[in-house]
Amino acid sequence: MNHVSQVSEYNPSHPAELQLLKKGDERAWHQLIETHQDRMLTYLFRLEGNYEDALDLTQEVFFRAWKGIHTFKDGEPFLPWLYQIARNTQIEKHRRKSHPQFSMEEAAEEVGFEVTSHLLSPVVQAERAQNAELVQEALLTLPEDYREAVVLRFVEEMSYEEIATIQGVAVGTAKSRVFRAKEMLAQALKGRVD
Repeated sequence: MNHVSQVSEYNPSHPAELQLLKKGDERAWHQLIETHQDRMLTYLFRLEGNYEDALDLTQEVFFRAWKGIHTFKDGEPFLPWLYQIARNTQIEKHRRKSHPQFSMEEAAEEVGFEVTSHLLSPVVQAERAQNAELVQEALLTLPEDYREAVVLRFVEEMSYEEIATIQGVAVGTAKSRVFRAKEMLAQALKGRVD
């Protein structure tokens, strides 16, 4: 009997599930992706402001997680580790100029899985709502560290401690960034949102 199929919310912090991932168990990886892809896509969409870019980055995040799962330490919380990969992937995307782009064909061929695009409904619904578009436009005006902090706090519902871990800063800095980002968003949206 496969332990993975009995789990409703996949938890890679559980030792048995982590071992399956580290052994490259395809079912375990598919379940991991299915459990966390919406969250990663939403997070990256909020940072990028473009669905196609966010989808490409989400696929790259899971490919990098697959390649780097051996660096994940037993007993550590999984989501902050995955968000750090997502953050680094997004930052590196903006640093790349003429370097070759990540190839989903190469990743799919190498590991046999990919993030599917059936996730349109929550993102498309948000894009279609006028207020959501205004909020997204305002988010994109914030400095990247502030934008990321406010997205992690209010969209991803992470604690300040988790935000601090992901951003590699002190908890007080994470709190300050969220507070300042809220002020900047309020100013940017003043008179524009009902």
